[in-house]
Amino acid sequence: MSVFFYGCITLDGYLADKNHGLTWLHQTGSSEETNYDRFYAAMDITMMGKRTFEEIARLENAGGIYPTTKNYVFTHTSSLSQEGFIPVCGDAAEFVKGLGTDKNIWIIGGNTILAPLLEWDMVDHLILQIAPVLLGEGIPLFTQKEGLKRFHMDEVRRYGQFAELTYSKDIGGS
Repeated sequence: MSVFFYGCITLDGYLADKNHGLTWLHQTGSSEETNYDRFYAAMDITMMGKRTFEEIARLENAGGIYPTTKNYVFTHTSSLSQEGFIPVCGDAAEFVKGLGTDKNIWIIGGNTILAPLLEWDMVDHLILQIAPVLLGEGIPLFTQKEGLKRFHMDEVRRYGQFAELTYSKDIGGS
């Protein structure tokens, strides 16, 4: 099993604006300019929080946006407005432990899911696309508790206006 975070942030480290909006991202470029298709083809499972799901649900054809993966949404509700998304509740780290060892898991969106997985050293790969945007305030990507986490840089690529940094967990320890 490998756990991936793959997503885009601003130069000042924000995943979304203060209202959880992504207008800044859509105005900068599109997924067609990145390696998104190749990345997604390697995933078995997606995991996201309710706010990320709500942003996805606003998109045209939201129900078909992740057609080949099992898509879990951490929420306190028992049903969701889009087909193809499964509501779950509980601890993200415990949930991931129960998924088995032969799956690639993509953490989509924010720190609600990412932070506890980082705290338990369960994130194997960080693929960060950096957009040339400064928001000044917003929803930060990293909010885990204090504790040194080391990653090894694997690759740097350019896709249009995006810089993509690919990191793997430093096996030497955190």
